[in-house]
Amino acid sequence: QVQLVESGGGWVQPGDSLTISCTASGSTFSPFRMGWFRQAPGKEREYVASITWIGGSTYYADFVKGRFMISKDNAKRTLYLQMNRLRPDDSAVYYCGQRPTVEVNAFDSWGPGTQVTVSS
Repeated sequence: QVQLVESGGGWVQPGDSLTISCTASGSTFSPFRMGWFRQAPGKEREYVASITWIGGSTYYADFVKGRFMISKDNAKRTLYLQMNRLRPDDSAVYYCGQRPTVEVNAFDSWGPGTQVTVSS
């Protein structure tokens, strides 16, 4: 069983940068892809970015392209999301999830999330 725990969220001002992390545990952790999602109050969870665990191909939602960067450290089992030029509408709870295999076109094993608030 895989467990994911996000960390690093906080309050920042518009235009600031913040990096959040997601650390995995569990003997079966060997995902095809890892991803970041976010959910703002009153809205559905939305896809932000993902990265293949072997190879490192990255994918981004249009609204974060050029501002956010997803990366990983396989040895540390840790996923990162560097967020630059943050805007108030980036405020949300950010979650990481795993897509376990290429055959399963869905993410699971969600962590509890980390709150990111962008406000002046």
